Amino acid sequence: MSFDTDIAIVGGGLNGPALALALAGTALNITIIDAQAAQTRAAADFDGRSYALALTSVRLLEGIGLWEAVAEHAQPMLEIKVTDGRAGEGPSPFFMHFDHAEIEEGPMGHMVQDRYLRAALMQAVEAAPNITVMNKTEVVAQEADITGITLTLANGTQMRARLCVGADGRASGTAARAGIKRTGWAYGQTALVCAVAHELPHNGIAHQFFMPPGPLAILPLTGHRSSIVWSETAANAARIHALPDAQYLDVLRPRFGDFLGEIELAGARYTYPLSLSLAHSMVAERVALLGDSAHGVHPIAGQGLNAGFRDIAALCEVIVDAQRRGEDFGAGVALARYQEWRRFDNASLALATDSFNKLFSNDNPLIRMARDIGMGVIGALPGLRRTFIREAAGLNGDLPRLMRGLPL
Repeated sequence: MSFDTDIAIVGGGLNGPALALALAGTALNITIIDAQAAQTRAAADFDGRSYALALTSVRLLEGIGLWEAVAEHAQPMLEIKVTDGRAGEGPSPFFMHFDHAEIEEGPMGHMVQDRYLRAALMQAVEAAPNITVMNKTEVVAQEADITGITLTLANGTQMRARLCVGADGRASGTAARAGIKRTGWAYGQTALVCAVAHELPHNGIAHQFFMPPGPLAILPLTGHRSSIVWSETAANAARIHALPDAQYLDVLRPRFGDFLGEIELAGARYTYPLSLSLAHSMVAERVALLGDSAHGVHPIAGQGLNAGFRDIAALCEVIVDAQRRGEDFGAGVALARYQEWRRFDNASLALATDSFNKLFSNDNPLIRMARDIGMGVIGALPGLRRTFIREAAGLNGDLPRLMRGLPL
């Protein structure tokens, strides 16, 4: 039976194109089906959105030939400081301090602005001869069988592929059409996201300040700028987001503090409702899910995109190894290897972020005392501290070859 493409990737955000590029060196034909228009994917101006890429995610980008295009715009994260407290009162004396000098591999990660990463992905995809992009195209039906999967597009045309990969977000149509159910709940929190310019240098230090309504992350960008991911109750976030810029900053300042001097907004402001969404399975017949399609987690540790990149590296390795053995990479046997590799890790991440959010997003004095003492203990024990540093860098666990700096 003939195929229109070997792998159809539904979703053109970051994970979909990254997967396509990771497979571009193979003999496979890859098609990205994106419901959005191309111009919405590559805005030239800084809009305030950025990503904390763990060391292993940087290795992935190096392995697919993308890191050189964004490296000059990336800010290394050299230290992470985690504190607890209330807005306007300053942090607790108990804290965790992680320094990249305690591991041999280098910076724990880098901060990269969305505009540079997205543009680099799009340019590389356009230059790859075996990748086709279909923009403003929606999949409305899919039917899998023993040899492949048929996708029906909104215009009535059909596409036959060996494997369909869902990279279409938490409300994944790919997962729903495959009959994969989800578990999840809303946190009653909203993330306020922006970037600020400040007077003093950040010295590559990332800060996580836990407050009763939710955490505030201050993440270093290039120059005297930082990315802000600020969680509030949904009602408070709606009220704050509706304020003019000057009043928005007035609310932010007592939470942010004055350790970086005066601050001002740099780019647009966004809000994202926070929730947990975990697919019951990462695979179905001729279907594999990755990124938010499989696991949407709280941004408390900034690991959402990094988990998606781990999915990409693992799925690519499973596909390539199956090909080398002469196997059908879209069949259940191969997809089961991907599921076994990534399912526990992703479920553990979801549980950890959910537990951390519940532990820190409250003002119970006994719980506050316990968590502050816990942070102090972790910060005082070098072995335990090093474990957390390696976790932040993405170095723990069974890493795919691309995340160990090895070729596929």
